[in-house]
Order: sequence, then C-alpha cells, then structure tokens
Amino acid sequence: MKFAAFSGVFIDHSIQEAMQLTKRLGMDGIEIAVREPHLSPATSLPRVKEMKTLADSLGLEIPALAGYMGGFSTASDIEAEKAFDDFKRMLPIADELGASMIRVMPGGPNAFLAHDYHFAKAAHWLDKCAAEAEALGIRIVLEIHNLSLVETVDSSLRLLGLLKHDNVGMIHDAGNMYITDTDYGRDSVDKLGKHLFHVHVKDERRIEKAGEPGTFVNLTHRGEESFLQSRLGEGEADHQPLFDALLDKGYKDWVTLECHAPFPAYERLEHDLRFIKNMLGRMSR
Repeated sequence: MKFAAFSGVFIDHSIQEAMQLTKRLGMDGIEIAVREPHLSPATSLPRVKEMKTLADSLGLEIPALAGYMGGFSTASDIEAEKAFDDFKRMLPIADELGASMIRVMPGGPNAFLAHDYHFAKAAHWLDKCAAEAEALGIRIVLEIHNLSLVETVDSSLRLLGLLKHDNVGMIHDAGNMYITDTDYGRDSVDKLGKHLFHVHVKDERRIEKAGEPGTFVNLTHRGEESFLQSRLGEGEADHQPLFDALLDKGYKDWVTLECHAPFPAYERLEHDLRFIKNMLGRMSR
C-alpha cells in the first residue's frame, strides 16, 4: 500500500507548505483538496506546473484530486451544468499533475431518504463526467459518505449500476461508514470488489452532545446524532477488519489519511500514520 496525506488537513498552510510537511511525515504522496488556497478549477496552468515540479522534487506522487464539484442529484439544471463545467476544467489540471483520480460528489440526500429520480439524475451527470475523463485515462471516485446517495456499499452499487461507464468507482471510508452505521469491514471490501478504487482513513466517535472543538451533528437513520472527530484508535471505527481484508485482497494502491481531530494538523497525521504502520507490522508477524 502507498500512503498519502489529504492536503485539506493542511488547509491553513499553502500547498507548498502542505507538500513539505507531507514529505517530512514520510508519506508517499499527497491527495490535493480542490479548495483554495490549494487548488481550484480556476488555478492557472503555470501554478499547476509549479506544484508538479515541487512534488517531483520531493519525491511525492499526486494520486488524486479531492474535488467538491457535483451535488448533481439535487442541483438545478443550471447548477449541474456549472458543476460539470468545473469538472471539465479539472481534467487538464489532473493530467498535468499526474493524478489518475478525481473525486466528484454525486449529491444527497441520505440514501435512506432518496428517491429513484435522485439516483437517475446523479447517474446522468456522472456518465457525462466519465465520458470526458475516459479520454485522458482518468478515473472518477465517489466517496462513501454520510448525507449522500452513496453512504453505504449497497447504495453505492445501486448508483454504479445505473452508469454506462466503468471508470467510476468508490472511495472506501470507514470513518464515514461508522457515522452512517453501516458495515465498513471485510464484507464491505468484498462487496465493492472491482469497484473499490481508493481508500480514505479517519476515526470518529459518537458523543452525547456536540459543541466542543472537533464535534459535529449529522443526520443518520437514527436521527440527529453528535460525533467527535478522533485520531485512529481513539474513536470507535475499528480499522483492523478493513486492513485485514485489504491485505488479503492484495490491495497495493493508495490509502489517504485525512484525520480532522482537534489536534495540530501535523501531529494528528503523524499519529495516524504511526498507528497504521504499527497495525500492519503486527499483522505481518
């Protein structure tokens, strides 16, 4: 497996600083958040070339661009067209950076509240994105995420089953899946099968009430629930079954660490990378 830092963890730093901190951590690459001050559809080509030059000089790969464009399922036609235009503007940027994946957001609502037309509309626009990306050999990744159509493996496969293109797949995210209260262990990996393109890692914990730093409220099938963003091993999302399954599957692709716990950015990623490497070390013995 190869490990990347999510640049969004370092959003208070410039992208140059984020890359340098990622290198200091000993990561293999950096997944760049498509959010200023790091990157956007309006980023100029000279600036993109500068990012690529710095990444190459540091020996960092850029496996994916974490886009926020999309929301197709609930967007108006005008909004959907704008999101599609933003996506198309990201394609040459991804190509220049050597990123083989771009994250797109299909939209909501929660899968258990969604109707057929939400899935149909998202599929229509995702197929348009996929057709554009295919020419450059770029894959689209949808993150299994609470508050979205793809908040479980089953709802993800439902949406993928409506697509005409096969260069669209899923980001497995155990932290998000813990929030949704759906399986995120071996069964989830097995059911995704060939549709598992990428992995995100973070931890969360249910709490009585939000309000403190690192807490938030989310709608789940249980109703409004409160959560605390946590470092690995300090929350309640057990990643051991996930990594057991990934190793058994022979997964050799990217795992992006994106901890948002209320600790300094470098410290939380350093903790999570150490936790995973210790876990993998125990598994190999």
